[in-house]
Amino acid sequence: MRNAVACAAAALPVLLVVGCSSDSDKDNGSDTPSASASKSPTVAPAKYKKLPDSCKTLDKKAAKDLVPGTKDTSGKSVGSGDADDSNSCLWSGLDKYDYSQLTLSFKRFDSDPSIGSGDKRAAEYLEQQVEEKTGSKDNKDLKKSDTSGIGDQAVSVVYETEKKDAKGKSADYRAERLVTRTANVVVTVDYEGAGFEDAKKPDADEVKKRAEKAAKAAVEHIG
Repeated sequence: MRNAVACAAAALPVLLVVGCSSDSDKDNGSDTPSASASKSPTVAPAKYKKLPDSCKTLDKKAAKDLVPGTKDTSGKSVGSGDADDSNSCLWSGLDKYDYSQLTLSFKRFDSDPSIGSGDKRAAEYLEQQVEEKTGSKDNKDLKKSDTSGIGDQAVSVVYETEKKDAKGKSADYRAERLVTRTANVVVTVDYEGAGFEDAKKPDADEVKKRAEKAAKAAVEHIG
């Protein structure tokens, strides 16, 4: 009888140790899912880390062809800040009574786990650029269409609008915004033309042709 009691007393600490070890193991196991759940999401890195100079996308001949009468074929830089984040260039010209203006802009997006990949952010910006024109009450006879053969994605918005010059005289403009995306870089081309002194505004097909030529030249410089 004494031997049985002694054996039972000796076994009791062992059972307690085993029980504690079992509870500890359960706690450690419960930490694993929460640790994995706290891991940050990952996104693909942005393809392009810098931008070309928008004013160098057109050579002298191209600038003269696209903007007849321009006196500055090298264009005028618009805006400020980090040129590898965004930059724009403006060309304008007056050929007798035919006025034309071209603005070419680059904008680049980095990948951010909290926002999305550079490509995704660039695609969202493209839509914003399109909506900026389609949503304006000042623009009439709007025609929006997808454009193939320029970058990964391209959308064109052709419209007409009225503007006043420095003397307050109104003129009808024919214009187009062509927005194209190549990976994480967006190119926005704004082309517009007007006829002064009762001259006719430019033909829609000609405006479209010039805008597309400028966009293709810009895309070729990305990389």
